[in-house]
Amino acid sequence: MSSLLVADSFLVADGKVRGVDLHRKRYVSSCMSAGCAAAAGFWDEHVGRLPSFGRWFPRFELWSDADGTLRPALQLRPAPTPGDRVRVSIHKGPDPRTNPRVKGPDLDALGALKSEAAASVGADEVLLVDSDGIALEGAYSALAWWEDGVLCFPPADRPILPSVTAQLLRSLAATRDTETAERTRTPDELADADEVWLLNALHGIRPVHAWDAGPIDPLPLSRSTPWQQALTTLAQPL
Repeated sequence: MSSLLVADSFLVADGKVRGVDLHRKRYVSSCMSAGCAAAAGFWDEHVGRLPSFGRWFPRFELWSDADGTLRPALQLRPAPTPGDRVRVSIHKGPDPRTNPRVKGPDLDALGALKSEAAASVGADEVLLVDSDGIALEGAYSALAWWEDGVLCFPPADRPILPSVTAQLLRSLAATRDTETAERTRTPDELADADEVWLLNALHGIRPVHAWDAGPIDPLPLSRSTPWQQALTTLAQPL
């Protein structure tokens, strides 16, 4: 039976991608750590063949086959409909991830959490916390929030996936003279923040407008629109 060791996905819209070099770096680095030296060549060979029209969400993968063979692979998938504001459920149980800093091996477990939250409270995403009760990231999203004009992120030394979208957002903040900081916050503290965002390659920025089964916050003054537009301008042709 084969097992998924690495997976890296990104949005291709009319042949343009945000942060494609950062995605390549993350994929190749994770594959190299797993013992696959062919990942860089595989990426370079296949990324230029992706369609230059329409919306796609390709996934570069690394599989370990039953005989121990490491096998790079590519799934070319149509991009799902882009999302907007999200309802977030807080995961109350233990963290199911086995390798938080590598995208791939825990996708099935995280998908099961997300499906459970959708069925129970209609949530779009699940927020993971560590043993100290500190908010880390979503099942499929990075976390960011605003406090008194400061764009905040969880500390990088916590067990979180290196997010390409979060890295791009930090770079944008530097160009916009916006202060950024790494801070530890519980979900309850985040619920009182000025605004909370979930970030990923497919959707870009999605502001949180509801927590668990609580009421919807309409977010009439959301900061997300101009930042989302700025993220979009970073997309470059493959």
